[in-house]
Amino acid sequence: MKPPNALQKYFTEQFHSEIREISPVGGGCINETLKATLTDGQSFFVKQNRIALHDMFEKEAMGLGLLADAAEKTAESGERLYIPDVHGRTEDQDNGHAFLILSFVDEGRSVGDFDLRFGRSLARLHRQTAPQFGLDHDNYIGRLPQKNGFRDEWHTFFAECRLEPQFRMAQESGHFTGAARKSLDRLCGMLTELLPEERPALLHGDLWGGNYLCNIDNNPVLIDPAVYYGHREAELAFTTLFGGFGSGFYKGYEQEFPLEPGFPQRRDIYNIYPLLVHVNLFGGMYVSQAESILRKF
Repeated sequence: MKPPNALQKYFTEQFHSEIREISPVGGGCINETLKATLTDGQSFFVKQNRIALHDMFEKEAMGLGLLADAAEKTAESGERLYIPDVHGRTEDQDNGHAFLILSFVDEGRSVGDFDLRFGRSLARLHRQTAPQFGLDHDNYIGRLPQKNGFRDEWHTFFAECRLEPQFRMAQESGHFTGAARKSLDRLCGMLTELLPEERPALLHGDLWGGNYLCNIDNNPVLIDPAVYYGHREAELAFTTLFGGFGSGFYKGYEQEFPLEPGFPQRRDIYNIYPLLVHVNLFGGMYVSQAESILRKF
């Protein structure tokens, strides 16, 4: 395929090298994803979408930067999380496209103690904290807006910035009845009793099995973040929703930063949020999954 003119211009100006080859790569359901190889041999991962969604790329770049800084600080004995480098963004005004340019990750196969190291590294990342829950800017989870207004207490943040916006969006689309609304309101009123308070932790924010890679050096790489400072149990709960994480991952995490007792009983509460996100993105079976948890309350 022929590279877009704006992308060719970007690499020529920034890297003094032209695109030799560009081809689609798998893994993207929201953006078109491409591998661009330059004449000097360097390869880059390029995300492409409508120019109207350029803010989504800007916020992703900011999130990757936050994670990269934290991963650098929390590296220990050569054991760390890897984050793709953000090289820049550009736009093609003529064709209405926006691009996010990242380093290309050569994937390998996880072997040996990969899961254990991954869990320990994520636990250390979660020790990065902030005065309040939230973030200094809103961002996105998938292509959906994610509200990040600062709150002093986790249960308030979780209700007002996570559950309520996504539920309202789903209800306005006709996915939920008034009974589900009552169940959600009842649950939000119980969160102070149900969820333990901890210091805010830096979270990837969208950590399911499709948002991490193993590179050719057998190290974990985090991609596609929805970063904020939240309760680390919400991150761990999401990792269990669709699978993809080995038992060694949880063992390593507990070795480094043990969770409070009772986490398995709280897991479904946290997972209402990603389920609501999936309702708004895909509808279907995710509606009944979310309703089944809400009915418990």
